[in-house]
Formats: sequence, C-alpha cells, structure tokens
Amino acid sequence: MLERRSSYDDLIDHVVRSTALPRGEAARVILDVLAYFDETTEAFVRRRHRELQSGGLVNAEIFERIAAELPHRAVAPPELSLRQLRRIVYG
Repeated sequence: MLERRSSYDDLIDHVVRSTALPRGEAARVILDVLAYFDETTEAFVRRRHRELQSGGLVNAEIFERIAAELPHRAVAPPELSLRQLRRIVYG
C-alpha cells in the first residue's frame, strides 16, 4: 500500500491544492476511490446484495436493482442475467 501511496503523490498534491482537504485526508479519499474502482463485478454484486437486503428489500427487488445498476459502473461488465446474479451471491 505504501508503494501505491507514493505513486499518487501528484494526484494527492492536486487534490490538496484544489480542495480544503489536508494531505492525509486527501490521500485517504483517493485510496477509497481507487478501491471502489478496483472492486470486481462479483464483489460489487455481493456487497450490493447485502446492503439492499439489510435495507429490507426482497431478492426479486434486489436482483432487479443490481441488474439496473451494473451498466452504470465505471467499467461496466457484460450484461448478467438475474440467474447469473443469483449464482454470484449463492454459488
């Protein structure tokens, strides 16, 4: 992780100059954003399933919503059927 931080020094400097964030907080935000974009499709599907389930939605609603969200990811995966989404979550 330290190598990654040093490779983003220019980006951290830019964020510090263009916002009111202190350097440490800017670095944390950048690493959070990078981690978000590193998330695999499978990890995203599982995470969103947990989040939506904890919000009281039932599986039929959950898988429809996840299917609708996937094309809007930064790097959209190929279209997955509801069955494929269920298999990601339940194996």
